[in-house]
Amino acid sequence: MSEKQALEDTKPNEDQSVWKADSDNHVKLEGGDAAKPNGDSSEGNGSEGLQATRLYHRRWVIVFLFSLYSLSNSYQWIQYGIISNIFTKFYGVEAFTIDWMSMIYMLTYIPFIFPVTWLLDKKGLRVIALIATALNCAGTWIKVASVRPNLFSVTFLGQFCCSFAQVFILGMPSRIASVWFGSEEVSTACSIGVFGNQLGIAIGFLVPPILVPNVDDMDELAHHIRIMFYITAGVATVLFVLVVFVFQERPKIPPTQAQATARSIPPEQYSYIASIRSLLRNKPFMLLVITYGLNVGCFYAVGTLLNRMIIVHYPGEEVNAGRIGLTIVIAGMVGSLICGVWLDRTKTYKQTTFAVYLLSLVGMIVYAATLSLGHLWVVFITAGVLGFFMTGYLPLGFEFAVELTYPESEGTSSGLLNCSAQVFGIIFTICQGKIIDDYGTLAGNIFLCVFLLIGTIMTALIKSDLRRQNANLQAKAAAERHKSGQDYGATSLISEQQTSSQA
Repeated sequence: MSEKQALEDTKPNEDQSVWKADSDNHVKLEGGDAAKPNGDSSEGNGSEGLQATRLYHRRWVIVFLFSLYSLSNSYQWIQYGIISNIFTKFYGVEAFTIDWMSMIYMLTYIPFIFPVTWLLDKKGLRVIALIATALNCAGTWIKVASVRPNLFSVTFLGQFCCSFAQVFILGMPSRIASVWFGSEEVSTACSIGVFGNQLGIAIGFLVPPILVPNVDDMDELAHHIRIMFYITAGVATVLFVLVVFVFQERPKIPPTQAQATARSIPPEQYSYIASIRSLLRNKPFMLLVITYGLNVGCFYAVGTLLNRMIIVHYPGEEVNAGRIGLTIVIAGMVGSLICGVWLDRTKTYKQTTFAVYLLSLVGMIVYAATLSLGHLWVVFITAGVLGFFMTGYLPLGFEFAVELTYPESEGTSSGLLNCSAQVFGIIFTICQGKIIDDYGTLAGNIFLCVFLLIGTIMTALIKSDLRRQNANLQAKAAAERHKSGQDYGATSLISEQQTSSQA
């Protein structure tokens, strides 16, 4: 489906026109309403630049479809690591080799994110979505063909394809939110986009230990692994087909004045290299890049090494290790949605980000202190608290970055955030794994706490420069001035008519 065809699907019914002005002063129409051309909303009296905007019902289909294929991809990130002891036995490799089945997601992202964000700016969301789901689907079927003890290289190739697909997925929530959603719901929409990624990780923690029990018969073990891979491949194939037929590039009419302004920039005036340079010179944003990387890198390390940490203190508890991982992510999903709604209502980006970061540090300290107590129920509670804040931080970072960098591309700013997270994720996973092997789990978790403390201090130093909000406020002020001018003109005309009649 071409972009033109996709945009045709969102054309309004010309016979049902109902115009309503929302709180951000963009012209809001419900599905099936008619929309004026962009130039029609400025009818003299100094309202140049104020354009018609519209919210389409289809935006919810787009963000939920994205969440589903993000789920399918992120599920596979931890698919091997959460039952690492089983895969080391099946393929006859070391535990550190299985750790790389998760870390390959981080490593692949680093060199490919800049070409992918360039492609996003040039070709748009639909092309990126098609490539992402095609790679993810291909990776899952390669894994289906790898279920033999001597085919570890094949299963690694399949995981590499899925990790490459992640490059086309991870930074998209903020872009989809900006392109499709109004200014009062962008943070919620971004949270829903991140929600899919988190839910996939949660399923990745829960399902593999259930589908692949730790049995000694290699043929039976291969049967269980094959079933898991077939289920994953079937879901990925269905989602690829849905993206081909359903996913749209963008709405015909932009949802906000900020997005309308971004669209009005001629392509020849946009330089990807200049955009990168501008972001690198943005000091508040670069502080956020580092702090985001520290926080999310810690989460990646905890997720990758969770099975090893739990098995050390609770031998034979592979299934409960998965359930603890599920608890971390489910709690984080709740935290993400709450933070998204909170941001849409309050716009307190800096304060909320700092508070959640500080509480992530507290959660990590409590989790580290209670892991070795010998009570699994305590670990479930402390892991849930840790996940609520640490995973709940993900959409906060995305949305704060968009505010600090507007009108630069959301894909580019999100890409830099995630690139930082992958770099720190690899470093923390390798270092914490070695520390756990040599000094135990407590020392490994204290290692992460130190870096979370550094990140908390750096977050407090970020200057809150909310550029996107300022752009929407300026558009609102311009519309109010235009409205007051019209009211004044109408009053003057009535007065003149009354004076003429009296004369």
